[in-house]
Amino acid sequence: MSLVQRIHTAIEVGARAPVVRRFVESSFEREFVANRDRNMFWGVFDSFESAARKAECYGVSGYDNEASADMYLTHMRPDAFDYPAMFWLRKSFDAGLRRVSDVGGSVGIKFYAYRKSIPLPPDVDWTVVDVPAVVSRGKALAAQKGVDPALHFTDDLTHQLDSDILFASGSLQYLPRTLGSYLRSWNRRPNRVVINITPIHPDSAYFTVNSIGTAFCPYRVQTHAGLIAELTQLGYSLKDTWANRGKALELPLRPDLSLDHYRGFCFDLAG
Repeated sequence: MSLVQRIHTAIEVGARAPVVRRFVESSFEREFVANRDRNMFWGVFDSFESAARKAECYGVSGYDNEASADMYLTHMRPDAFDYPAMFWLRKSFDAGLRRVSDVGGSVGIKFYAYRKSIPLPPDVDWTVVDVPAVVSRGKALAAQKGVDPALHFTDDLTHQLDSDILFASGSLQYLPRTLGSYLRSWNRRPNRVVINITPIHPDSAYFTVNSIGTAFCPYRVQTHAGLIAELTQLGYSLKDTWANRGKALELPLRPDLSLDHYRGFCFDLAG
């Protein structure tokens, strides 16, 4: 039985005793704060800003630090939930698209992982957009591996990204703004948007705090209808959607907001 399940059982047993609920809440929060090797969540907030303030109360906040920048250096292989995204990237390359903007791509982990499974065109131009500490580590790694002619880095998502494909794998949830709000400010929008490993709730949009072991991060959960509506309003049409089995979000005390899988999407710019 997982910790979350144990907490829910304790709450059910002590439903008539508020002191029981306060005890299990404080117990879980202490474990959440002490976490160093798991992916954990705590709390429900009505804005990214309020979740960010709470994250800062717990300790180091966000990925812009050396420990978080080094998190994925030993995880550069495809996971089972990567294959739908790889399918659409390969279809994109076959169609002649070459310029990829990899939003929140860490040190280029998907570039390194995917090239082992699908042929990357020799003229591919792959740009990772991430926070400064991660960008610095990624540039050094790319130079060390000799891939820097194809793999580039920037820490600015607010300016126009000149790309054919916008790729976001496990990253939209960490952005202070929705993807649509960034795209809306660009004069030229990418032909294709491939989104993977994104927490999607059927009914409720909310924010929580994510403990990644090295830091605490404000975390966005969107609704299926909300994400699709935002992109279709910008001229995109939904081409495909899939479930990322094996990724889950367990939110203690809120089984109604917990997720047993994440989702991925492929959108094409109409016309």
